[in-house]
Amino acid sequence: MRAHVVVGDVADPLSLVTRLAGSGLFTDYVVYERPGRWTFAGGVAGEVILEPGVVRSRWADGPAEEETWSGRPSAALEAALQSAPWPAWNAYGWIAFEFAAHVPAGRLAHLVVPRTEVRIEEGRAVVTSTDPGEAERVAALLSEPVASQVVPPGASPVPPSAVSSAASSVVSPAASPVMSSAEVAATAAPVPSPVDVRPGGDDYRARVARAVAEIGAGLYQKVIVSRRLPVPFPVDVVATYACGRAANTPARSFLLDLDGFRSAGFSPEVLVSVDEAGTVTTQPLAGTRAFGRGESVDSLTRRELEGDPKEIFEHAVSVRASQEELYRVCAPDTVRVTGFMTVKERGSVQHLGSSVSGELAPGRTGWDALDALFPGVTASGIPKPEAIDAIARLEEPRGLYAGAVLSVSRDGAMDAALVLRAIYSENGRAWLRAGAGIVSGSTPEREYEETCEKLSSIAPYVVPSA
Repeated sequence: MRAHVVVGDVADPLSLVTRLAGSGLFTDYVVYERPGRWTFAGGVAGEVILEPGVVRSRWADGPAEEETWSGRPSAALEAALQSAPWPAWNAYGWIAFEFAAHVPAGRLAHLVVPRTEVRIEEGRAVVTSTDPGEAERVAALLSEPVASQVVPPGASPVPPSAVSSAASSVVSPAASPVMSSAEVAATAAPVPSPVDVRPGGDDYRARVARAVAEIGAGLYQKVIVSRRLPVPFPVDVVATYACGRAANTPARSFLLDLDGFRSAGFSPEVLVSVDEAGTVTTQPLAGTRAFGRGESVDSLTRRELEGDPKEIFEHAVSVRASQEELYRVCAPDTVRVTGFMTVKERGSVQHLGSSVSGELAPGRTGWDALDALFPGVTASGIPKPEAIDAIARLEEPRGLYAGAVLSVSRDGAMDAALVLRAIYSENGRAWLRAGAGIVSGSTPEREYEETCEKLSSIAPYVVPSA
């Protein structure tokens, strides 16, 4: 029996989802934003965890189950989710970059079917839960007005709901009294502590030079080389998400806490979107310049981006690769490119972007489309297998960086965002990560600067934990 509660006349979805995330009601949750719709998936009614050779699942109050798997990891995930004991479900979670590695290592995927789901769109929130009491507590929390706060001088404004869980809007799940507007207003707004994006340049430039040499030797055409940037203090990921989302223009955004691993990000790119009718869309971005430095400077860098042979080549080969990948799972005569090489503004950077779409061929599913497109060509390289091998040589394991956060439904719909422009936190440590596409015309210094530009989409908005 599922409870449904509708909360009307809601505003500021960002404040509402961060309020829920910081409430203390849920130890595990995923927030996923698509254009016009925000989803909060809280608690665990079902769960699938994929590791090399092993998939673990549990449903409702049943025992945990463990099975071995081999072959395609997406097939193992699909089979585990299809064993869910409900006629309809939605699952949310993440897939690591190593999901596609030839020798996978570490946790490869973690998806949950939530106990309580909140969808916010068109000015209302719909709460669905297996726990009627929890549905009512969530509805009460959503109905509480968002009070204004005085932001300290020099600090970025952050919604009051973005405070850490230590100052949450709900004191405890058991009693669940809701703070009054006056109490919320008395809570100090979190203040970001910008992270320096410059460290690590020498090592990164050396790895770019090595990649250019390998391209010159004919090992591959393109590879994305990234660098990891440790954050020198513990991070309030919820507050960082609220602060960063207010300053970014993502294609998708997400916030999650699953089994103690936390992440928040502002994805510039849709990796794969599949609707119930079987239409598949991917939106490769490649080619980058800084953005947000003033109208005249942004206009100049946009013209540079649109006319730079290296950037145009990088984008064109990425679009061609995406087409070839869709030909493997779609009816060939349905594959098409739209909006070719238009400029997309994404926070602190602007990219060349295109959309590639098609209709799934008979017998194909969204999981086949994910197989074909994962990892994103714009976060791995060309040819993809050789680029993935090069990344394993040139970098430490990526984990969620350049992987995906996704939602998937039993009816076949799927939406997966490429994980870039994100913060990651686990076991008291936090880090950022960014990369650049390396082709034969790349120079180490320019690619290093590109990583700095991309890191600036999130580095200024990192909020320390209390």
